[in-house]
Amino acid sequence: MTTQAESSSADSDLAQPLAETPSGKGAKDENFPVGSFLLPKHLRPHVATYYNFARAIDDIADNPALSGAEKIERLRAFDAALKGEPGYGPEFAKAHALRESMAATEVTTKHGSDLVAAFVQDARQNRYDTWDDLVGYCLLSACPVGRYLLDLHGEDQNTYRYSDALCIVLQVVNHLQDCGDDRRELDRVYILGDWLREEGGAISDIDRPSVSPALRRVMDRMLDSCEALMVDARKLPQAIKSKHLAMESAIIVRLADRLITLLRNGDPLATRVALKKTDFASAAIRGAVSGFLSAGKGVDP
Repeated sequence: MTTQAESSSADSDLAQPLAETPSGKGAKDENFPVGSFLLPKHLRPHVATYYNFARAIDDIADNPALSGAEKIERLRAFDAALKGEPGYGPEFAKAHALRESMAATEVTTKHGSDLVAAFVQDARQNRYDTWDDLVGYCLLSACPVGRYLLDLHGEDQNTYRYSDALCIVLQVVNHLQDCGDDRRELDRVYILGDWLREEGGAISDIDRPSVSPALRRVMDRMLDSCEALMVDARKLPQAIKSKHLAMESAIIVRLADRLITLLRNGDPLATRVALKKTDFASAAIRGAVSGFLSAGKGVDP
């Protein structure tokens, strides 16, 4: 005969495989500020809640010990908990916290569910042939973050265009920074297959200790596409009404520009191409000032 306590323990054991798999990474490991002091104090806890949810599901998607099916099962469970479906207990605390946060701030849970969809896609797909394919992935994996922040600050959805451009750039440059690690640890390749073939290269070029001429040309083409998106991305601070968010976004725009330059001149296979403290300091000072002055000015049609 099974007691209630034993039944509860068994239920917990069944639920546990769907819980988190923490990597130990946190906000300090990100390229860009997460909920910095520039944002309104009363909104920072909500930003932290969103980040905690994103970090939890990202860790699941990037866990090499899990099969694709196991990742998808866990990710879907987090999405179900986020949507308030019954049967998901305290092991999904970060999903419950985000649901409550979004209800309190009247922000749609879609910005969490889209992230889940991106990580499910990571579990199913590890190659991208065209720029449009990669942008489609970024619309789920990166753009929801910017849209969440805009909605949290009460900005008009017309600003999505400029935020999406910036978020896609941030995602692509991150893929270029991590192309060697992604290939080696997860056999995940975001370098465009069609462009590699056109330039006379192959995926095996990513396994080399340094960037091949063919891979260099593909990386430059991807950075050219990022530069084209930066035309819209640079308009984001003036499209935003909130001075706090405009200052934050202006800093991130400058950091994105700097990373593009570093990747143009660097070799992410030979060494880590990353921002330095001086890059952050320069972007913080100049971006905060320009964001403060440009907030709410609007974008010329």
